[in-house]
Amino acid sequence: MHQTLTYYNQNADQFYAGTVNVDFAAHRQRFLSYLPKPATILDFGCGSGRDAKAFLDQGYQVEAIDGSLELCKLASDYTGIQVRHMLFHELVAIGRYDGIWACSSILHLSVDELSDVMRRMSAALKNNGIIYTSFKYGSFSGERNGRYFTDMTEESFADFIRSIDELQTEEQWITSDVRPGRGEEQWLNLILRKK
Repeated sequence: MHQTLTYYNQNADQFYAGTVNVDFAAHRQRFLSYLPKPATILDFGCGSGRDAKAFLDQGYQVEAIDGSLELCKLASDYTGIQVRHMLFHELVAIGRYDGIWACSSILHLSVDELSDVMRRMSAALKNNGIIYTSFKYGSFSGERNGRYFTDMTEESFADFIRSIDELQTEEQWITSDVRPGRGEEQWLNLILRKK
């Protein structure tokens, strides 16, 4: 994780510029359709702050965190809220959120770390709370271009989530990367519910 955070701190401006204007409205709407209104949302690894700002603009209560101090600064400026500098495994909230938005974020954890963090996410949700998360599609795990990734397929994620009794998969779908020139990359998108 240390190397991944170094990558984001060193490339924060470039990453921010490349993601802040990406159209993610359809994914957000799918997630929001499961939530009550008003709802409290945690943007868990918010990056540029793109989605946190969109949720705020739609009238939701939003908290946002990121492990990269440089991205926290940029996202705080962009969203107008204080983005907390926090690592995923430092989440200790209990029953606080209606939804957790973990877009292209927890995929930087190893499978062992992911199990712990998913349980923390579940604990932080209210009953019947919802998680959106996404992974690059495939079977690779390890370092790629200076960052650690755990990729998932429908099968590998189903195997993984079986060990986490608190969560169940509500919906999953595959999409192509929405960033320019990245359309050949596929993503596994998941909506999970706290049982």
